[in-house]
Amino acid sequence: MTTVLLVDDHELIRHGLRRAFERDPEFEVVGEAGSVAEALAVIRATAPEVVIMDVRLPDGNGLDAVKKLRAAGETMGIVILTMYAGDDQLFGALEAGASSFVNKDAPAEEVLAAARHAAASPSSFSASDLADAMRRKMAPAGPSLSPREKEVLKLLADGLAVSGIAKALFISESTTKTHISKVYEKLGAGNRAQALMTALRMGLISSDSDGLK
Repeated sequence: MTTVLLVDDHELIRHGLRRAFERDPEFEVVGEAGSVAEALAVIRATAPEVVIMDVRLPDGNGLDAVKKLRAAGETMGIVILTMYAGDDQLFGALEAGASSFVNKDAPAEEVLAAARHAAASPSSFSASDLADAMRRKMAPAGPSLSPREKEVLKLLADGLAVSGIAKALFISESTTKTHISKVYEKLGAGNRAQALMTALRMGLISSDSDGLK
């Protein structure tokens, strides 16, 4: 059996993950932790083969913890599990030395698959969106937004909500949500804040926008 440590500051998430892993006879959960310090202590005590690590923890950043573990020579598989699934986080996990990167919205089967990969190949990196993220990173001109998507992005930067954007563009809220999802996808962002910061960095919007002041 592959031994697993669950690190997340939300107890409900840890319990949900524990249930998913305990249903699979390949895994044994040997501990839980709600902070970086607690995680490092449990790792020293149990030497798990796989660590499921959240990014945002009360006493630090999960990616920094991964760097410390790798610098100390730890070779266990490490899966980054986060709700902040933009390209910056993905490449941050890659650079830190993680084995896998998974969005918290992913089904349990994807988390288990990431853990299997991490156990088998802790030094190689896997992520469902890695190929698309690499294409976005390598694209010299940035993402190709349609004229409508550019309008939506500008209105997002101006601070408008879905209803406000729909009224401004004379389209339905459902259509507006579709355009916003496409903008997020092309920018490799998981939410409005990530999309706006990425667009600002790429020069797609101005820092003078109302929503960025």
